[in-house]
Amino acid sequence: MDYLEFIKQYKDEFIETLQSLISIRSVAEKPQDSEKEGLMPFGKGVHDAFKYMLGKAAADGFLIKNVDNYGGHIQFGEGEKIMGVLGHLDVVPEGEGWAFPPYEGVVIEGKMYGRGTADDKGPIVAAYYAMKALKDSGFKPAARVRLILGLDEETNWHGMRYYLDKEEAPDFGFTPDAEFPAINGEKGIITFQLAKKLGKSEPGGLEIRSLDGGNASNMVADWARAVLRSDESKIYDSIRDAATKYREENINESAAALKVKGIGKSLEITTKGLSAHGATPEKGINAIAIMMDFLGRLNFANDDINEFIDFYNKHIGFETTGKSLGCGFSDKPSANLSLNVGKISADKDASSLTLNVRYPVTFESEKVYDAIAETTAPYDIGIVKEKYQAPIYIPEDDVLIKTLQEVYCDRTGDTSSNPIVIGGGTYARACKGIVAYGAIFPGEPEVAHQTNEYIEIDKMLEAAAIYAEAIYRLTKDDHENIM
Repeated sequence: MDYLEFIKQYKDEFIETLQSLISIRSVAEKPQDSEKEGLMPFGKGVHDAFKYMLGKAAADGFLIKNVDNYGGHIQFGEGEKIMGVLGHLDVVPEGEGWAFPPYEGVVIEGKMYGRGTADDKGPIVAAYYAMKALKDSGFKPAARVRLILGLDEETNWHGMRYYLDKEEAPDFGFTPDAEFPAINGEKGIITFQLAKKLGKSEPGGLEIRSLDGGNASNMVADWARAVLRSDESKIYDSIRDAATKYREENINESAAALKVKGIGKSLEITTKGLSAHGATPEKGINAIAIMMDFLGRLNFANDDINEFIDFYNKHIGFETTGKSLGCGFSDKPSANLSLNVGKISADKDASSLTLNVRYPVTFESEKVYDAIAETTAPYDIGIVKEKYQAPIYIPEDDVLIKTLQEVYCDRTGDTSSNPIVIGGGTYARACKGIVAYGAIFPGEPEVAHQTNEYIEIDKMLEAAAIYAEAIYRLTKDDHENIM
């Protein structure tokens, strides 16, 4: 039977498998030791998701490998070369405001809702059933085909690095963690903090006791909270009045909110935004930006916190291109730099922002840092570097890109979509010969990292068919000219 026919028959099983994975809250956490399981480097939730996929694959007749609980693979076929399909089982935190339980895989009108449905559990399951269809149809690939399971892609990539230190790296392949038709470049990514020490406040007046917001650097912050303190009740009254005016003039989005309430002798301010992936911050509403915009209309007893708020509103604000911060770079392959403020923290001693920047493929990270440093220097704000991923770029005439593009065009009839450069950071950066490929189709909304994340089941099955055809074409012969 044709392997593509197998995929159609797998629909109910696909749904059941994905729901089982979604039900596991696989947010990477601190390592845990278990007498039965040993060290679980990324916490129990991630380990349970990993264990589930390996168990499912073993039951379906695949060869499996667990590399010390840091990662592993699911394999079929033989050959000298390895075709890798690299995905990840960890997810970002669910955030707030879901209309459906984020860890149940609720299916409504052909859509499955849940954290990880789009990023990256749905695409992993699609790739898995692509491999299963090929295996069950009797296809004998001329390479070892491995679905390589990463476990901390959303955080530090320690698991994938550990795996590649212990196992052979794939010679070529793709990661189902982006968009169709094919991704031939990924912007550079830097994550860093902008930090400022705070001097003592003047006696009396209004103080910020605490300020927090956001869940992760690579998510648009959908919440922020400030606790203010003053001994003068009339100051609280004026803040309430200012909040009412601010809502009337500035809160026009149904997803955004600003609220004020008393808590003991303090005043709590909360803001709500709309989460989005840090690679596309323009698709979200940043609750930190709303908070800072509002706080900028108040006057605090601490000059340093006033200056920090002023810096934010002048040089970041609601922008997502970095222009006012001095790093608004762009190039032809990748268009504009994107900037996301993922987290904020402040107390009486210090304040900090955690930023995630995706910069164009023809630029170097130090040029971005140098530009930002020029802007922050007058404010006595320091830069604390945290993470770095270099950009990647592969010409459109590369044989791997051409093959993946052709498969997509043949399956969909879409001949107008060309290879693209994205801001996302995928496992294409983990080793040579890997590019991002699907599973989002052109024109589909970007829902990864967002509240009410979902997939359309039929489209994910179509992605599985594309993956099956791509694996078939790339491994039906021993491709000496691929990588």
